Amino acid sequence: MSWYDALEAGELTVRPSVDAAKRFGVSIDRMSVSASAGTPLAEVLSAVEKSTADVIVLRYPARETTWFAALANGPRQALLADTVTCWALPVGKGRRPAPLAGFTAQVEDDIDDELVDDLVADVFGDSGNHYCSDPVFDRALALAGRQEWARRRIAAAGAVVLRGPDRRVLALAALDQETSWTEIQLAGVVPAEQGRGRYGHLLAAVEDACTTRRLVVTTQAHQTGIQRIWARYGFEPVHNLLTVHLVAAT
Repeated sequence: MSWYDALEAGELTVRPSVDAAKRFGVSIDRMSVSASAGTPLAEVLSAVEKSTADVIVLRYPARETTWFAALANGPRQALLADTVTCWALPVGKGRRPAPLAGFTAQVEDDIDDELVDDLVADVFGDSGNHYCSDPVFDRALALAGRQEWARRRIAAAGAVVLRGPDRRVLALAALDQETSWTEIQLAGVVPAEQGRGRYGHLLAAVEDACTTRRLVVTTQAHQTGIQRIWARYGFEPVHNLLTVHLVAAT
């Protein structure tokens, strides 16, 4: 889910998820209510009723604590899929680690697809995502979809790459540079380098690459390890969303 959909969109957004539908073999609608939308529950229920998709992936502010009961009482099976946390940092305010001699970090445009696939599998393969909560979706296909997305995103816009003295890739981050914020859409450290402070150096390089005044990022609530790193670096939590799958009766 993009930062715009999570916090900035002024109204309920509904769109078909074409790529995911092809991958999983079921029709999917994505619905989202941002932090600033002010959308009433009645409007959400009306949109759900109009959808003909096999599965609706609905994300809405976690503060709306009464919504799930209403959704669960509807004609579709309601599955609580995950919670998304949103964090932000003013660019230039990060608690940067001391530079490492021989290490380099910069935006690179030509990154091997196999490297991207390996990194996504190693960093995110066991982390689960909202698809894994729903037996309609195959977990292996969910990972393949994440890898495919990462390859496309990095091929189109490059990534910030951290390399060691021997020029091996230690970590990388894909960014979405908007007018008012820069979103970290994917960031990870190769398994052999995890636990050695590399992520902080990657964040410092991301700050250097920013063209905006605000750096933002989201993750699932159960990913406490990465959130501790963000907090140490200076990020602060700003919003939470719930993900609910609404599955049509068969």
